[in-house]
Amino acid sequence: MELPPAPARGSDRTGVRPEHDALGYRDVPADAYYGIHTLRAVENFPISGRALSAHPEFVGALAAVKQAAATANRALGVLDEERADAIVEASRRVRAGELAGQFVVDVVQGGAGTSSNMNANEVIANLALEVLGHPRGRYEVLHPLEHVNRGQSTNDVYPTAVKVAVLDVVHGLRAAMTDLADAFAGKAAEFADVVKTGRTQLQDAVPMTLGQEFGTYAVMVREDVDRLGEACELLHEINLGGTAIGTGLNAPPGYAALACTELARLTGHPLVPAADLVEATQDVGSFVQLSGVLKRTAVKLSKVCNDLRLLSSGPRAGLGEIRLPPVQAGSSIMPGKVNPVIPEVVNQVAFAVVGRDVTISMAAEAGQLQLNAFEPIIASSLLDSTVQLRQAVLTLTERCVRGISTDTDLLRHRVEHSIGLVTALNPWIGYEAATRIAGQALGTGRSIPDLVTEAGLLTRAQLDELLRPERLANLPVTVDPAVREA
Repeated sequence: MELPPAPARGSDRTGVRPEHDALGYRDVPADAYYGIHTLRAVENFPISGRALSAHPEFVGALAAVKQAAATANRALGVLDEERADAIVEASRRVRAGELAGQFVVDVVQGGAGTSSNMNANEVIANLALEVLGHPRGRYEVLHPLEHVNRGQSTNDVYPTAVKVAVLDVVHGLRAAMTDLADAFAGKAAEFADVVKTGRTQLQDAVPMTLGQEFGTYAVMVREDVDRLGEACELLHEINLGGTAIGTGLNAPPGYAALACTELARLTGHPLVPAADLVEATQDVGSFVQLSGVLKRTAVKLSKVCNDLRLLSSGPRAGLGEIRLPPVQAGSSIMPGKVNPVIPEVVNQVAFAVVGRDVTISMAAEAGQLQLNAFEPIIASSLLDSTVQLRQAVLTLTERCVRGISTDTDLLRHRVEHSIGLVTALNPWIGYEAATRIAGQALGTGRSIPDLVTEAGLLTRAQLDELLRPERLANLPVTVDPAVREA
């Protein structure tokens, strides 16, 4: 297709510079580091209202890929040292956070991520031009596609950058979850001897300790720290060097290995070339796997937060077994009301993560032949889920869990009046007697210990021994011989 004549440089149009692509010429803002491909993408995809800059980890990952590619191309002699050095310097500065506002393409876009790659190519090219002492737009000196994108395609750059970015944010999520698990473990130790009534199907069950309850939460969270680590192992295989469909067309021999090694050095992640680049270019299974683990994590965190809300319900007409730290007034009409807002926000983040998992599943299934065109929504969903989970976990730890307290006397009173307490006494008074005592307790409202001693089934000293917190919670204990002979 023949282009119309280029507008003359230095014309009376101010504040713009002319650029061209296969569709023709457009005026790009003179102060912009992005170019015509980015400009068209901004016009084509006014979808979410969220630019690439909303995900700084992803912007940094794109720049890291460009830096690794330039280094490999320089080593292989397909990019001269001056241009390569300028691209490396520009990429380094973008990775450091410069020009984040120039990554303006919407995160949701058609074209399998081409617009994101073009945005990175143009910003880095124009910054590299300035490093070389040239004005922006002088692409005859250093070109976004011929030099910054040398030996690359969106189809290997984009998924590689997504993997690097996701690895970065999952590392942050795992660290936050480790702190949360430690906070729950701390509460488990604090409440180790606080006896309470366990519940199954929201009905009174056998006694336990509040420490056991919070210890369970610590174990649940730590399990998913490990599961997330396992899912990340699959992200270490990248298809950089596969170019358009994985065959490596237009990439010089040895480029894939060199670029991967350099990218691993830059990012600190143990990246390796995929065994089959054609397969790796079309297969998004590692993203589906990670999304499933994120969903698992979100569902379990939401369950824990449901428990915290239920256990803290009240303060007079609910369970009231724990007290969450008050962080804000809870009502515009009811004075003194304080709501469990921190667990509630974690619940909502979890709901969104589950929804995004469905989105990722559908996008993965919709891929066709040698490329999945829907990786932008996969990338955006993964990054949103991971970042929001991390923030939710940090908030839950600092604004809620660390400040939880309890009413030991109330919980003990409820245990002594719970019908479930007789289960702990079955081995000592027998099932028939335990059933009779349970019925009397229900009918009179009196406590199990009082009825047992009144019936002469056990002495108060024997009951004190049998109803020790560690005994009720079935923790390892040595029962006094006098009790054993009762």
